[in-house]
Amino acid sequence: MSDSLSKHDRTQVAEGLRMTDPPDPAGLAAERRALAELEGAGFVRRTRAYMKLIGPGYMQSAMTLGGGTAAASLFAGALFGYQLLWVAPVAMILGVVMLSAVSYQTLSTGVRPFEAMRRFAGAPFAWGWAIGALLSSIIWHFPQYSLASAVLVDMGDVMGFEGLQPGMMGFVVLAWAIVFSMMYGTSPTLVRWYERILKYMVWGIVLCFGLVVVKTGIADWGELAAGFIPFRIPGEANGVAGLTIVVSGLAAAVGVNMLFLYPYSLLARGWDREHRRLARFDLYMGMLLPYVLATSLMVIAMANTIHLDEGFVASRLTPVQAAQSLAAVVGDTWGRVVFNLGVLGMVLSSITLQMLCTGFVCVELFGWKFGSVRYRLATLLPVPGVLGSVYWAKVAVWLAIPTNIVCGLFLPLAYVGFILLQRNRKYLGDDTPSGGKGRAWIGAMVFATLILTAFLGWYLITKGPEYLDMLTNSASGD
Repeated sequence: MSDSLSKHDRTQVAEGLRMTDPPDPAGLAAERRALAELEGAGFVRRTRAYMKLIGPGYMQSAMTLGGGTAAASLFAGALFGYQLLWVAPVAMILGVVMLSAVSYQTLSTGVRPFEAMRRFAGAPFAWGWAIGALLSSIIWHFPQYSLASAVLVDMGDVMGFEGLQPGMMGFVVLAWAIVFSMMYGTSPTLVRWYERILKYMVWGIVLCFGLVVVKTGIADWGELAAGFIPFRIPGEANGVAGLTIVVSGLAAAVGVNMLFLYPYSLLARGWDREHRRLARFDLYMGMLLPYVLATSLMVIAMANTIHLDEGFVASRLTPVQAAQSLAAVVGDTWGRVVFNLGVLGMVLSSITLQMLCTGFVCVELFGWKFGSVRYRLATLLPVPGVLGSVYWAKVAVWLAIPTNIVCGLFLPLAYVGFILLQRNRKYLGDDTPSGGKGRAWIGAMVFATLILTAFLGWYLITKGPEYLDMLTNSASGD
């Protein structure tokens, strides 16, 4: 196609995302030959070979396993036991349906996704998608800073530095985030070490939750299995409706900013049509499986260990109380340390990614050069989020729940845009899915969009005003 990425464009995409070095042509050619040979291979051989090549999906899993997912899982287990174990798997399966279509479209054509949506689905969908990614990255900063400052204050208490103020800790995190976001593109080695440390912090807490599950055991396997039955929604516990946690979990799995960056990460690796099957496998094994495993362990561990009094207001849950879930494995003090470090790793990686996302969206929208002054200023657009540590410190853990829902509102428009692209022959040509499989794929995409839209609409009508009042009262100090 005339719209295919040039070699220069591919290099610019790789620089803009900084997720990988510019692809090596010789290495890519060898990879394509290997993939072609695997097309006729057996399941076991193909799976073993694919496991060595996955990457973007695992990256998406690491991105989405942030403060929003952690908060949704913590509250699901603490308030409703095993009843909401189904939420994370269903949410991610719906997300994989859409991301599979995105990868298929991008790898079939090589057209930059924003330009493809603008030309073939319509400018309102393209701009709505991009602006949604921009706004959600800014909005999401408020709970990230609120949560980061709360765990830093608690870590200070554990280490003997009592009396630290959340607002002050928020600005410490801000300074840290600005420094490292500016290093992307200038010090790749340091950035790789930074990202590796954050990954260890995040998966360290997941490992601890797994150990909690092993140590506490499963008292009722039937109840556990019933928790994975979809669309069972409990009533209210500790002032929180089950619907709220369900909608928050559905919205947390795949964010619109993830949806924006994902296809560019594929192009940045040099993947094309020969990689389409690998990309699907990558989403299943690199994103779906780790995400479901991590969230399920969190929910089960919280259900087994945290038992809130009926009169306790759940929105006031603190990191100290949430960290009690790890006490069974490492003790009260180290439980707080491990919990705080894990949550800190989640929010720092999310903050950095969201800053990069705002910069990259502006690069894509306005044609700015990556690394320019305008790009760096654009990465600072989410900075007002530091005020989350000042105004919402009392609901630091809870704030992520309604924020998930607010940012989820940006997804349906983007999903509709990709549904239109999936059926557009001018865009996909002979690669347009057809027949029974094509209709099933479109049906699954429509179903995913309708489910998300229905739950978001239901929540807004029944619970929206109530939680807006809660946030207003928390900000005013009531």
